[in-house]
Amino acid sequence: MAARSLGAAVVRFAALLRNHGLPVTLVQVTAGVRALDHLDVGDRRELYLGLRALFAGRPEEMPAFDRCFVAFWRADARPDQGIPGLISVPGDGSREAVTVKSTGQKRDTLALEEWGADEASDGREPLGVPTASDREALIGQDFSTFAADQLEEVFRLTIQIARRLARRMSRRRRPRPRRGRIDLRRTMRANLTRGDLIELRYRERKRRKARLVLLCDVSGSMDLYSRFLLQFLFAVQSVFGRVETFTFSTRLTRVTDHLRARSYRQVLRRLTEIRDWTGGTRIGESLAQLNRDWPSLIDRRTIVIVLSDGWDTGDPEVLGAELLRIKRRAGRVIWLNPLLGNPSYEPLTRGMAAALPLVDHFAAAHNLAALRELAGKLRL
Repeated sequence: MAARSLGAAVVRFAALLRNHGLPVTLVQVTAGVRALDHLDVGDRRELYLGLRALFAGRPEEMPAFDRCFVAFWRADARPDQGIPGLISVPGDGSREAVTVKSTGQKRDTLALEEWGADEASDGREPLGVPTASDREALIGQDFSTFAADQLEEVFRLTIQIARRLARRMSRRRRPRPRRGRIDLRRTMRANLTRGDLIELRYRERKRRKARLVLLCDVSGSMDLYSRFLLQFLFAVQSVFGRVETFTFSTRLTRVTDHLRARSYRQVLRRLTEIRDWTGGTRIGESLAQLNRDWPSLIDRRTIVIVLSDGWDTGDPEVLGAELLRIKRRAGRVIWLNPLLGNPSYEPLTRGMAAALPLVDHFAAAHNLAALRELAGKLRL
């Protein structure tokens, strides 16, 4: 059976709790993923107590939590499996295995090749284009609530949003033969030898070729959103002419070439070469690597977009210093945080506190509507 990361398993467990009536929030899910770094996941009792403390805050929620925990986290003591503490996770009529090797050991990397595998294996044609009402419902739906059979529709909408971003036009204008706004200076010069303004000259908006530098957090706390944000990055790179894309967790990885594929499934297969998934988060060190290894990539015609929840295990002073270097060279710095879609979220982590003073625009990235709003911010 395919091994999935423990972080993804916690996300699915939280979805099961929500389906059984527990009011689990995105902040709790993020805390649950990060708690895996401090729990002995090979100890079933410790795992139970840790997750219960996070997800079940009232006595009346305990019975439902206990039933979900017993059903979800089942120990499978198969004789052919030499690793103790094997956790089997039921879901979608199949049983997927999450392997726990020992306390403090690094969690398994994301099985990117499995994203969208259900749609590829059933042999059916892709779903049709959704109606206007269905499309608006999908656009406003949180990424954490999507089912596997909705990924195809979400990807179509993501492509549409990326094309809308690409069509944003600057205030500068260029000459055009007919219609548009009158270019007064060129009109006066064309009619200097005439008594009346007989021949009019027009101008239109001039598209400015700005470069986008996209930095996507793929650490464990971002498991809930990584697949959808990677879809967005793939769509943006497909329609923009000048884009450089990076992923980061404990280190920075350039994935621009990985995203140059004909389909998103090919992209996922290429991304399996990256070994820095679902780990810790060192945002400052990753930004330092960008400044050190790609010093000429950012200039005044560059818009830098960081997609991260801001949970940083590194030194916040390093994050602030490196982001300031980027701020001084870039035309605009935008930070998109999926947790900002939760009304109760406050950017109080050390990483976000260090970054916010240096960001030109801070916005949510928890659904397609939030990404669509980005269109009004992509200007120099």
